[in-house]
Amino acid sequence: MTAVHIALVNDYEVVARGVVGMLRTYQNRVRVVELDLNKRVDERVDIALYDTFAGTQGDRAAIAQLTSNPAVRAVVVYSWNLDPTHIATVLNNGADGYISKGLPASQLVKALEAIYAGTERVHTGGVSIPTIIGGDWPGREEGLTEREAEVLALITQGLSNVEIAQRTHLSINSIKTYIRSCYRTIGVASRTNAVLWGIEHGFRPDRLRIEHPEPSPGTAEITVNA
Repeated sequence: MTAVHIALVNDYEVVARGVVGMLRTYQNRVRVVELDLNKRVDERVDIALYDTFAGTQGDRAAIAQLTSNPAVRAVVVYSWNLDPTHIATVLNNGADGYISKGLPASQLVKALEAIYAGTERVHTGGVSIPTIIGGDWPGREEGLTEREAEVLALITQGLSNVEIAQRTHLSINSIKTYIRSCYRTIGVASRTNAVLWGIEHGFRPDRLRIEHPEPSPGTAEITVNA
């Protein structure tokens, strides 16, 4: 069976590379051929996998732009948000599939293959609240959860609590809870210091196309167009 060719769409290199790391032993079935950090997908791909970390949740313009790209055969949203109403909105917005970030690598590969084959569209793992199994995000090594890291990334970008709630589809109270736990973890007491910490620890989006060396044996193949 021919490998499914994937473009990873995310503004953060560490997040995109975390997904590449998850898929590294499955490159005979799923091959990452392009990383797109806030750039248009250039290479023809079977699936554009849109990671929602610190981005819109797939129900707005980002997905519409991907679905209108003739180089992309199918668009799949990769998210922790498993609300059925939200998922339906994303699919109605033009996405071809929706996958939970809580899936282990083997199930992620099966989900991508099923969506590519057109046999299924939604893969949540059968749970309402995902457990993060693989991947990576800024601040993980400092003890931040993915949710805390995402909120901090949005704070670092200058978004208010209301804007963060709208972006993440979380309540204001949930945002405040994540902010408090985040502040405790990184040892700051103010938003200003949190922003400074975020800037120093890679929480600003990577906005330039990155160059990659030739992949070593056993790793996912990555090709970046100029």
